[in-house]
Amino acid sequence: MTDENVGLKRICCECVGEDFLAREIRKNGQPGDCSYCGKTLKCIPIDELAEHIEDAFASHYIRTTDYPESWQERILADPESNYMWEREGQPAIEAIEEAAAIPNNAAEDILEILENRHADFDPAAVGEETEFSSGTYYEERGASAANWHEEWHNFEQSLKTEARFFSRPATDLLARVFGHIDILKSKPRRPLVINAGPNHVLTHLYRSRVFQSDVRLEEALCRPDLHLGSPPAPLASAGRMNSRGISVFYGATSAVVALAEVRPPVGSKVAITKFDIIRSLRLLDLTALDNVQDGGSIFDPSLKSRLERVAFLRTLSARITRPVMPDGEAFDYLATQAVADFLATENDPRLDGIVFSSVQARFGRNVVLFHKAARVERLQLPAGTEIDSSAGYTSEDGWEFNYSVTETVPKPKKYVSQKADEGLFSFIMLRHEAKEPDGDLRVAALRVDTNAVDVHVVKWVKVSSTRYGVSRYRNEKRESKF
Repeated sequence: MTDENVGLKRICCECVGEDFLAREIRKNGQPGDCSYCGKTLKCIPIDELAEHIEDAFASHYIRTTDYPESWQERILADPESNYMWEREGQPAIEAIEEAAAIPNNAAEDILEILENRHADFDPAAVGEETEFSSGTYYEERGASAANWHEEWHNFEQSLKTEARFFSRPATDLLARVFGHIDILKSKPRRPLVINAGPNHVLTHLYRSRVFQSDVRLEEALCRPDLHLGSPPAPLASAGRMNSRGISVFYGATSAVVALAEVRPPVGSKVAITKFDIIRSLRLLDLTALDNVQDGGSIFDPSLKSRLERVAFLRTLSARITRPVMPDGEAFDYLATQAVADFLATENDPRLDGIVFSSVQARFGRNVVLFHKAARVERLQLPAGTEIDSSAGYTSEDGWEFNYSVTETVPKPKKYVSQKADEGLFSFIMLRHEAKEPDGDLRVAALRVDTNAVDVHVVKWVKVSSTRYGVSRYRNEKRESKF
């Protein structure tokens, strides 16, 4: 039975070393004499602290088994084994004392309160333990993301079979998954939202395009800003992070990854272009999710749900970037397309794109810039400029590849006066804009580096695979007795 005097005891904010609990006592406690240090400070009843500990243990601790598992019993039964079974975890009183950072005599009082609160005559009669009974051991348990995984599965199925647009449950789920994700960190101190552009680590991207026609390739080399950047909306096909008709920029952090991503057939030609990021962009780095962290006090009621969210986020990168077979793209890309739309238009914070692992190149990274950040700055060409390209020449040894682009600009007009010259400049700009109308109001985020355009002629493709043998068996049929 509980000592009646235990329920009358009070504990002060200085006797509780755990920061969250100490702050709660200072905020909500009442002045009084502490039963453990004798000081007159803000205090709470000891049984109130016991409730905090009970709730925290229910969310973050598990009572370990007090008997060996079957495989351990078999080892113990082996006369030649030196195996000694020890119960996992730590005694309940030590776990309570460490979790709340309280004196040992306070932990003893709390364990007494909780033991009596959970006492059950029937289990005790047959020697079974109950929560917080004498001799129990506890250990911290990891957060479970099972509920998040179930919600995500339902989200994917809903997009495929129920409501593809204007789904309130889908919006609510994505808001809980990605909301304020910029405040989370990943080991070792990697931010989940990174800045790209001038004065940042990520200053440029590479993009590739496959050509099976030399005419189209040379046209693209003449105007890489128009043909090697993000496609115009009518030509934008559906991809992992965009629906059909929504133009985004798919790039890679290296030319090697950009080449692998387009999976070029043998005999084709691939143009790879470097694009400089010319304004600051904010990108969600999915590659940092594997080690994302969140923390706090186990006595904070919000910690359990936050840890479960983090446990789910650690698996999300693999979900979003998993390989999808061509036959399944129409349906399997729906979830990632919805994620991209949400992050670009609805999330807090708003984002300009996503960094994710390549499924074609080991250790490679891809970047998708959403529509609002996918515009490529036009090349600055004087009106009347003629552009020619060449793929090579024929020599005694046969065809020699030698790609080049030549810009022939109009001869400058003779200087008349500053006023006349300004008028001429305006005329040239107007002619150029009238020749290539562009009603796009987006601010350009990319600029093609015309000195970093390469053509790769694909001679063969290397495939990395894991070999698995196939066993084959033959059994003789048995006749039925019936």
